[in-house]
Amino acid sequence: MSNDISSASSTYLDNLRWQDNQNKTEEKDDTLTQEDFFSLLTQQLSFQDPSKPADNDQMIAQMTNFTMAEGISNLNEKFESLTASMTSNSALQASTLVGKQALLESDTIDFDGENLAKGSVVAETAVESLTLRITDSSGQLVRTIELGSQSAGALRFEWDGKDNDGNVLPEGEYDISAEGFVNGDYSSMPMATFKNIESVNINGASGIIVNTKEGAVRLTDIAEIA
Repeated sequence: MSNDISSASSTYLDNLRWQDNQNKTEEKDDTLTQEDFFSLLTQQLSFQDPSKPADNDQMIAQMTNFTMAEGISNLNEKFESLTASMTSNSALQASTLVGKQALLESDTIDFDGENLAKGSVVAETAVESLTLRITDSSGQLVRTIELGSQSAGALRFEWDGKDNDGNVLPEGEYDISAEGFVNGDYSSMPMATFKNIESVNINGASGIIVNTKEGAVRLTDIAEIA
């Protein structure tokens, strides 16, 4: 009796496996290969009208078009591989920027308590009596730097972190402005200072993005890395 039950169970399980295998469908690749093309071409030649054979130029054109299409497909695959490789290399290069400084347009300057704080004044035309004014977080003027007359261009400057009395100020972020006479008018000018690069990331559309306290900026928009 038990043998009959075991035999029936085994047969039932085998039927389940057979049905399961039957339900599985193989995934088909619909891509037309070169072998498929020549097979179709052979069929075309075998069914052509003997009284109106296929034109040689048309056959050559078909073969050429298929070869070009296959070449373009292979080229696209290589470009995708190249793009992935370039993205990987960009990420590796971007990682080396962390800890360095980027020259960004800003109206603040950072002093770390030891090193010179540096920046640049952007003068579109010649300027006279160019003056830098540095204020602390409370708005109090702590340092005035006279740069005199300067020609047009990016005018570099340095600040030693000291106030007007020669005392070293605490490390931190200070406001800075540049003013001078341009064509007889007293006006302010745009500035750029060096900011620490805290992190970087890769954006498919924008490329390498550099993150500082000032915010995120594209690497291509940075004037200088120090």
